[in-house]
Amino acid sequence: MAHSFHPTILREYDIRGVVGSTLSAHDAYALGRSFAALARSENVSSIAVGRDGRTHSQEMQDALVRGLTEGGLDVVRIGMGPSPMLYWATYNLPVGGGIQITGSHNPADYNGFKMLLNGRSVFGGEIKALGERSAAGDWSEGQGQVSDEDVIDRYVARLTEDFEGGAYKIGWDAGNGAAGPALEKLVKALPGEHHTIFTDVDGLFPNHHPDPTVEKNLDHLKALVREKGLDFGIAYDGDGDRIGAVDGQGRVIWGDQLVSILAEPVLAAEPGATIIADVKASQSLFDRIAELGGQPLMWKTGHSLIKSKMKETHAPLAGEMSGHIFFKHRWYGFDDALYASVRLIEAVAKSGRSLTELRDAMPDTVTTPELRFPVDESRKFAVIDEVLARLEQSGAEVNRTDGARVKNADGWWLLRASNTQDVLVARAEARDQAGLDRLVSEIDAQLAASGVERTEGDH
Repeated sequence: MAHSFHPTILREYDIRGVVGSTLSAHDAYALGRSFAALARSENVSSIAVGRDGRTHSQEMQDALVRGLTEGGLDVVRIGMGPSPMLYWATYNLPVGGGIQITGSHNPADYNGFKMLLNGRSVFGGEIKALGERSAAGDWSEGQGQVSDEDVIDRYVARLTEDFEGGAYKIGWDAGNGAAGPALEKLVKALPGEHHTIFTDVDGLFPNHHPDPTVEKNLDHLKALVREKGLDFGIAYDGDGDRIGAVDGQGRVIWGDQLVSILAEPVLAAEPGATIIADVKASQSLFDRIAELGGQPLMWKTGHSLIKSKMKETHAPLAGEMSGHIFFKHRWYGFDDALYASVRLIEAVAKSGRSLTELRDAMPDTVTTPELRFPVDESRKFAVIDEVLARLEQSGAEVNRTDGARVKNADGWWLLRASNTQDVLVARAEARDQAGLDRLVSEIDAQLAASGVERTEGDH
């Protein structure tokens, strides 16, 4: 009964593909069988399963659960909700792991699986190993039981259990993603005045794509904040593990800027703690963490990689440019956009200033959007090695944590290989446009030397 997955769906951080093309219900069943065998080899006997609001998530769940139970695992179905609700369930139900069926922030025809086992994310080599196990039919046998547990009210209650914030006028945009119903419950538990949009779950995303890191997807939220004169606005991605925000003037507060605001009360509670951000984050963030007495740590992009590094360094807070925010302080260490919202309200209240004033106080820099350069899979990492070798010869100041991050008098630029697509990703930040232009021309020169061209406007 062995089953081979389409090679493109075994990603670095999850399993993800296009339903009806690279991903089918049969894949979901085979994953269930393979995951069950892995779990049982670690003496895990039961796991939780959740799903997002995509049109095919229920069908995927049915097939997955059949595979898990035939592999001998008991399954607790927690129903539809954001990925963090499933993560929360793994800590609060008598289970040894969990799988969330979600296409995250991808287009409507995508779906996939985020997996946890024994308190860790299953990613990288472990995902490859699941593929090999399935291809070999190395499966366990059994008759697991299925039960249902309605956790949404308990999860939302936990989000505000130790809330220390203030009352604000806030706009919220769930983007028709899976966090909508939990958000509607959350705002009832918070003080202040709340205006929510697109909280009805619709897997076709009729209003805008649920990815708050792309500024045009925040247009509805900006309009809501302006029209109602709100203090700020918060948006979620398709499965509620990434946050976007705008201030009272409708300016985007990017992932690294959110971390710099969230870090202040955390460092007041845990002086000298390590705070982690990924290599795409602004130099201003690392400087700010140091200024607040914390230990800034630049780490590789990718939520699974960040979570592992947090465990190792006992960091109470970490964040990525992509809007994944991880709290270990008073929380569990996983990325949860609903919880990050609650902590953002607290951080603004504790600062004694408005979010708009906090944004005004940040150093002004000019940044590129994320620049993407299509490159053949076989050249993806080789190009980065070539760039690093040339930079070394030129005596540049380079950080090699994840690709090449170069710092000079103008600011910094980054070039790294995407873990999820056949592209190189670049970003640059300077104090003024002239400096930014010089940095971007350095990136272009390095890529040209390795035979790669930028596709204009492909942000």
